[in-house]
Amino acid sequence: MRVSTSFPLGTLRDTPSEAEIISHQLLLKGGYIRRVNSGIYAYMPIMLRVIEKISAIIEKELNNNGCSKLLLPQLHPADLWKRSERWEGYTVGEGIMFNLKDRQGKEFGLAPTHEEVITSIASEIINSYKQLPLCFYQIQTKFRDEIRPRFGLMRSREFIMKDGYSFHSSKEDLSSFYKKMENAYKNIFKNCGLDTVGVDADSGAIGGAASKEFMVTADAGEDTILFTESGSYAANIEKAVSIPSKEIPLKNCKADWLETPNQKSVFDLCQKNNLDASQIVKVIIFVAKFEDKSEVPILACIRGDQHINEVKLFNLINKKTISNLIHLNVIEDNAIIEKNLTNFPLGYIGPDITDKTIRSNSNWNKSWIRIADYSVSNLSTFVSGGNKVNFHKVFQSFPFNEKKFLISDIRNAKEGDYISLEINDTLKEKRGIEIGHIFQLGQKYSEKLNAKFSDKDGLLKNLWMGCYGIGVSRIAQAAIEQNHDESGISWPIQISPFEILIIPTNLKDPNQKKLTEEIYSEFKNHKIDVLLDDRDERAGVKFKDADLIGIPFRIVIGRDSINREVEFSCRLSKSKIKIASKNLLEKFISESKVMYNKNS
Repeated sequence: MRVSTSFPLGTLRDTPSEAEIISHQLLLKGGYIRRVNSGIYAYMPIMLRVIEKISAIIEKELNNNGCSKLLLPQLHPADLWKRSERWEGYTVGEGIMFNLKDRQGKEFGLAPTHEEVITSIASEIINSYKQLPLCFYQIQTKFRDEIRPRFGLMRSREFIMKDGYSFHSSKEDLSSFYKKMENAYKNIFKNCGLDTVGVDADSGAIGGAASKEFMVTADAGEDTILFTESGSYAANIEKAVSIPSKEIPLKNCKADWLETPNQKSVFDLCQKNNLDASQIVKVIIFVAKFEDKSEVPILACIRGDQHINEVKLFNLINKKTISNLIHLNVIEDNAIIEKNLTNFPLGYIGPDITDKTIRSNSNWNKSWIRIADYSVSNLSTFVSGGNKVNFHKVFQSFPFNEKKFLISDIRNAKEGDYISLEINDTLKEKRGIEIGHIFQLGQKYSEKLNAKFSDKDGLLKNLWMGCYGIGVSRIAQAAIEQNHDESGISWPIQISPFEILIIPTNLKDPNQKKLTEEIYSEFKNHKIDVLLDDRDERAGVKFKDADLIGIPFRIVIGRDSINREVEFSCRLSKSKIKIASKNLLEKFISESKVMYNKNS
């Protein structure tokens, strides 16, 4: 392609103020995307080529694994989502689904995901175990009403995603296919030239028995990955489990009560009373909001040097209650406090606060759910709130038993923790960008949407389902986080918009012009993705743009064209050589093979 006639670059010299991370900055500066509104971007021709190459890699791998491509609607009737009991969670309050009504007043949503639609279709086309297993996938635009869109394509309101759904006759068959998809994902990301790590993950709003995320490690990542150096364990922080460090025993504490004026935080309590955070039990109140509109207060206890993992807490509550949990909010909003609590000693609450005290000082008529993390369940002596403003108390052998408390892991694992008492392997921490996620959904959706099949004995049973997502546009941006330098992008050759860029420094020179056209035609005839920068611009401008857009190989045609010599360079290694034009094609083929093999 020629820049002058069909491929305007649209590069920028200044960094847009909205771009916080390097990959977002380079996508905008390189002319790959254009901002239309907050979280909404146009994919320019050069970016679309990247997207198409990523999509082709995905399609090839999935097709080789027996998956069938289709295209599902983006506009979903609310009735389907209400049947799966996800409509309220996705549309009420801080729900992420854009929703609307048509001229007849019927409710619809713009799809953030497609479980309901594909399950409904499966219920109509799958009748017998003989048709199973089946896997369908699509590459489709999705929508999410992000509260705070940021980081360009990382957290946008409109994005391109591959989502796939498999259907099975048994749990075992689902598990087997899930492992097959795990290997397919590893191949896809490897063939995109990316270094990724697979981590155990929380299933979130999608649900299911097991899930795994695939992460590109990068400082700009919004997710925290915990892993062992040996590779024996890796998990997202939302899912990670570990053994907390040993507490420091509380000794020589003579008084039962401690006067602690204005000492609501663990830090203040430790500083002013010569305590260690591991000797304190902090009690935090949450409000659980359910789909049936009810609100239930939660009393959560954890060791003072640990932090509550709200995802684990959410999942525990959801598992132990009948109605679906929609939101879990910590009590810190003054409006919530004023509405529901009177004379309540926030900051001084202890695990022994009585139901009578709770009822007399709050407007909640539901029974409070009491939860204790494993980190406190075996503490013999500790300090906690005295249920009285400005006072804490020393507790001796307080019974965190299962009669009064749900005992569970609700803490954040952290760097330095051991993964078990038997294995001397501690956790390390990195930041990661999620680019893929696979789930074993089980029968969650087939049960609610009545998607059944007839088994070998003629009995009707719910389909077993799996779900497999890849962020196509996220891959493009995540690749830049791993592949850039101070001058711009350095694309992996597999997903680069072009493989090679030709830059003539002066097309008014007849020797340069002739040699340029010869080389361009030769590369095109050999089906090589080549871009010719034939703009009437200074050479310096062309070189700066070339560095910015990051095409792997470059040919510069200058004064040596009179001797039919050119400069051949590699963007990644920054190597440059002078070479006779007759040897150029052979040199490129050799070098590009090395790069393809190295990256894949």
